[in-house]
Amino acid sequence: MKQIISIDFYFRNLQHVPIIDVRSPGEFSKGNIPNAHNIELFTDEERAIVGTAYKKESKEKAIEIGYEFVKPKLDDFITSALKIAPKKEVVIHCWRGGMRSNAFADHLIENEFKKVYVIEKGYKAFRNYVLQFFKQPFNLKILGGYTGAAKTEILHSLKTKGQQVIDLEGLANHRGSAFGGIDLPPQPTTEQFENNLFSRVRSLNPDKPIWIEDESSSIGKVSIPSAFYLAMSTMPVYFLDVPFTERTKHLVDTYANLNQDKLAEAIRRIAKRLGHDRTKLALEALENKNYYKVVEITLFYYDKYYLKGLQKREDSTIKKIKVPHINPKETAGFLISLLNDKNE
Repeated sequence: MKQIISIDFYFRNLQHVPIIDVRSPGEFSKGNIPNAHNIELFTDEERAIVGTAYKKESKEKAIEIGYEFVKPKLDDFITSALKIAPKKEVVIHCWRGGMRSNAFADHLIENEFKKVYVIEKGYKAFRNYVLQFFKQPFNLKILGGYTGAAKTEILHSLKTKGQQVIDLEGLANHRGSAFGGIDLPPQPTTEQFENNLFSRVRSLNPDKPIWIEDESSSIGKVSIPSAFYLAMSTMPVYFLDVPFTERTKHLVDTYANLNQDKLAEAIRRIAKRLGHDRTKLALEALENKNYYKVVEITLFYYDKYYLKGLQKREDSTIKKIKVPHINPKETAGFLISLLNDKNE
């Protein structure tokens, strides 16, 4: 049985069912539904040929060429689909829920699949669903503080203590500065970052607080969805006031063992903001492995940059918290006690 479903129906009723994306590898790598499996109907090259035939010749010619590409793969499609959905119940989608997904679904049904659902308007419908999702209100608690305040570590401690947490930098594979991508896996596309963020937020209870780190609108090369970023910018900020020396030590512990050449590249990327003299001093300090000096010089820029963003907020929304020493577990416990005391 084949059934055409909406993306909303999928998320409300069928998330337990395996999902197969039949788009080309290039389409899939740009952005996909989290947990979807890719069984390509066409390679990227084949898709380009079919598309050219559709535009320059006719729909019929494109279908004819497409069938010639697909015919040798038909048995492999069934083998691959059975590995993903051994119970023979599966959800299928392509870009717009058209010929590719329906042809694949029909092929599965012809080969004894019991239930095959096709998402109407395909991945495009999912993307619209994601962007609309971020327009709803969220109960966010923003964790702020100058660079080196161990905000990410505190978020992780909050999570271990049972709090709802979104680690934006973790989702972005980036620490959020010019130095942030060093020795980390490649960043996802902005589209995939949005998809993964949607999946993470959707798994949380909207009625309970969600802790999230204060960020600029971009984390490395990816951007936070504009509607979600707007929500972040209007929520109260718990600003962690950590001494400069404590932050310096924490940053040295975090970055000193990273690739030295890449650290130097990062310093050069912010040279215009640091100024010629500070850049030269920072690079000399790095060469001499004087990491404390490197951090002290670069923090001058990052503190100034963060303060500029903080000043855009209403003073009444900023709750300053003195943190004399970096102790993520202790700070997380204190933040939870604040929530409980004020019943926020």
